Amino acid sequence: MILDETQLIGFGRCLAPFLAPGDLLALHGDLGAGKSTLARAILQGLGAEEDVPSPTFTLVQTYDFAFPVWHVDLYRLDAPEDALELGLEEAYDTALCLIEWPERLGASLPAHALHLRLALTGDETTRTLTLEDSPLARPALQDAVRLCSLR
Repeated sequence: MILDETQLIGFGRCLAPFLAPGDLLALHGDLGAGKSTLARAILQGLGAEEDVPSPTFTLVQTYDFAFPVWHVDLYRLDAPEDALELGLEEAYDTALCLIEWPERLGASLPAHALHLRLALTGDETTRTLTLEDSPLARPALQDAVRLCSLR
């Protein structure tokens, strides 16, 4: 689907109530594609009222809503093994994980990740959002992505 920034934010806020501990959203896309914008919208949809900073430099920002949420930006990660120091493996089962640059995890990325790919279009004000086939992701979550993409 093709979305402008306002629509991308609406999509993230729509998706938020369907998310649960143990869900992992793998947010793919080049610099400026909207990964952080989508993650912020999800966090706001979950109840974040404060400023939601990008974890580009801290690598991880954690939040406590009805359940824990980890917003992770792996852009500066040099090797997949470096992610072990972040404690991600423990978060996979107990928290919602929003992971930007998930490809930096290599084979360490859990198989149940739901892959969302963002790409800028030629006009730089819109982007495409694609749900990639994620057979081990929670089916209800995949249905929620499709539902929110229709709004």
